[in-house]
Amino acid sequence: MKLAARILIAFFLILSLGFYYITHDTLTSIRGRYLEGVEESLVDGARIMAAIVSHDMETGTFAPDKLRGAFAHAYAREFASKIYHLNKTSVDMRVYITDNRGILLFDSLDKEPAGTDYSQWRDVSLTLEGKYGARSSREGVDPNAPTVLYVAAPILIEDQIKGVLTVGKPTTNINSFLLIAKSKIIKRSIIALTVALVAGLFLILFITRPIKRLTRYAEDIRNGKKAALPSLDQSEIGEMGRAFESMKEALEGRQYVETYVQTLTHEIKSPISAIQGAAELLEEEMPAPQRLRFIRNIQNESRRIRELVDRMLELAAIENMKGLKQVEPVAFHCLTDSVTERLLPLVTQKRIHLVQEINRDLTVTGDIFLLKQAISNLIQNALDFSSPGETIRIATDSTGSLAFFSVEDRGPGIPDYAQSRLFEKFFSLQRPGNAKKSTGLGLNFVKEIAELHRGDITIENRTGGGARATLTVPVA
Repeated sequence: MKLAARILIAFFLILSLGFYYITHDTLTSIRGRYLEGVEESLVDGARIMAAIVSHDMETGTFAPDKLRGAFAHAYAREFASKIYHLNKTSVDMRVYITDNRGILLFDSLDKEPAGTDYSQWRDVSLTLEGKYGARSSREGVDPNAPTVLYVAAPILIEDQIKGVLTVGKPTTNINSFLLIAKSKIIKRSIIALTVALVAGLFLILFITRPIKRLTRYAEDIRNGKKAALPSLDQSEIGEMGRAFESMKEALEGRQYVETYVQTLTHEIKSPISAIQGAAELLEEEMPAPQRLRFIRNIQNESRRIRELVDRMLELAAIENMKGLKQVEPVAFHCLTDSVTERLLPLVTQKRIHLVQEINRDLTVTGDIFLLKQAISNLIQNALDFSSPGETIRIATDSTGSLAFFSVEDRGPGIPDYAQSRLFEKFFSLQRPGNAKKSTGLGLNFVKEIAELHRGDITIENRTGGGARATLTVPVA
């Protein structure tokens, strides 16, 4: 499966999960939001009607029969109100009034006779206690009957609670609104997801097309062909291509042009493998922080490829350098942490147990870029020669003015005939499990870096199997 397809699948999974979470959360909470809006209106209505009844009671003009007639007239009157997609043709609000003991004085629907004890209902009891009173009850025994929301307000006379007025509203129309809203949300979410996926597909194709052109260009250069730089944009990919072109022009006509082109190809192999490993792991289920870490690994490796190309002109003259140009104190643990984090997808893919015994106080003097490349090469070699599930040990130590970085694996070790040829250019051993070999430039590259740092590199077989590579450089 190509990288573009893997990215698209990962993008689809992440986007689908995101849309599912948002849509599910919206559909789950929308009913509560609708009910909040209805309840807020009922509070206003109950408060206003309670104030009117309070005034009538205080002035002695409260007449339940007159109020009952007004409600009966309202219930009987037909009308047509178009509320978005809802056609409302009748009043479905219920109002009842109790005294300060919870005894029913008035019911607009006459569901219960006057004198019925309503003090057990939460809306009445809580309001009589001076609290906010409300309840939600299903009318009758039918389980499919709509729920009715009741909101109460106190009837106050001279700041004393003399009764309770409750307003009730069935949720029948609310359910109709919810069905329409949910249908629209689901449809629009599906449309938005489809549009995002199509846009993502075009974006991935747009991004990967120049990468493919640049890959073919790099392969042509590696094979010694006369290749023209493909047409690229002004992005980082375009800058990478122009850096390739500058490198090619600078190396043309030099004695070791083939060596350095192959070195570049060899050094780009590791970040490309890391990108591929991270992309494959992204296809699996994993926590969001771990997925984000692998995405960042892909971004870091892409930047590393660009850095390799930009620095290739300096590395082309490494054999003729008499000393390092960029020397500074370097915390050794920062080098190992950076390299192991970058190689983590490959370590995870092969199920390698990575044991690190790092002296975090150890500081060396040298070129950060070159030291990272040397350490990366050594760890990469250990990974290549280790079978799945094996252990690789990484350690740092110091003695006097020298710092040591060692990598131990449990691979097949070094054959006797290869002991004296390990650092020869283009000499490579077959990796276990397949017939592939490297370009044979990695260890020679490490040797050149070690010598530039006035250090050394040794590789030896371990007692009990495997090999140990030790890089020696001066401490700061």
